[in-house]
Amino acid sequence: MSDEIDADIHPEYPVSWQAAALNGVLRGTMKPISTILLRNTTGMAVASRLICLGERVPGMLPKHVTVRRERFESCAGEWVRGGDDIDESKALLYFHGGAYFICSAATHRPITWRLSAVAKRPVLAIDYRQGPIHTLAHSLTDALEAYQSLLDRGHRPKDILLAGDSAGGHLALATLLSLRDQGRPLPAAAICMSPWTDLSDVRRRVNCWSDPLLPAGRVDWLARRWTDGLDCRDPLVSPVFGDYTGIPPLMIVTGSTEILRDDGRRVAASARENGVPVTYEEWNRMPHVFAILADVVPEARLVFQHISRFIGAVEARSERSGQEAA
Repeated sequence: MSDEIDADIHPEYPVSWQAAALNGVLRGTMKPISTILLRNTTGMAVASRLICLGERVPGMLPKHVTVRRERFESCAGEWVRGGDDIDESKALLYFHGGAYFICSAATHRPITWRLSAVAKRPVLAIDYRQGPIHTLAHSLTDALEAYQSLLDRGHRPKDILLAGDSAGGHLALATLLSLRDQGRPLPAAAICMSPWTDLSDVRRRVNCWSDPLLPAGRVDWLARRWTDGLDCRDPLVSPVFGDYTGIPPLMIVTGSTEILRDDGRRVAASARENGVPVTYEEWNRMPHVFAILADVVPEARLVFQHISRFIGAVEARSERSGQEAA
């Protein structure tokens, strides 16, 4: 199993002043706001409205980036193309984060257009159904439908990548496990940024004080809300408890001080035990889903170079396997 994909990486870049300053801003604003709002449905609605207002602000996408809306049976989405040198025979299916109740494909364009550029393929980012109206099962249904739509368009499984951040990382892993369990063809690989993988009833203690963005108590509260009436140790509910046998290569990116760091670490360890090559990257003092800050934080731009190397290694591995099979 050992190859260039299977590695633990701790990038040794010095923490930029932009990242240090932003950590301070997040600690003094977003973290206390989340602590106040995420206590009931009303607070969640207020948070959701604030995010919706942000979506209406004109974006700062480069001129070479194009966005086209897409519609599925139960949800919508958008195709993002990060340049002209795009291989239309390939695709990347992206699941945005937002704790399963906020954000959208539009809020995550700083990630999706850069993924398209480094993967040299169009990115399909979906607006899957979210709580509090919808359930985790609805979100997973939408993810599976979007994946099937790529197959129906003629994309080969080996030419499809999955990616997601936070709750979207959870959804990417749940999608892989569900596809595998149903005996359906699997994509070439998956990339998970700060994945939220443990929705069980275990209280979070790691990095509770050092995380500049997420309040641990509110994450635990949301986990209890989304898993009410469910088996919270079901791998499709908490992918950290999954058996990853037969799953394609994974890349997991976390920040060293975030409370979800160990969610990623544990999935990486479990997947390796099940024979899956995993690139696990832990970036020093980076906040939750720092890749979305690429417009202002140098480290967030650098991580896309690392993602590009992972995708290149996956493609090279696939080519070797094809040659050996021939």
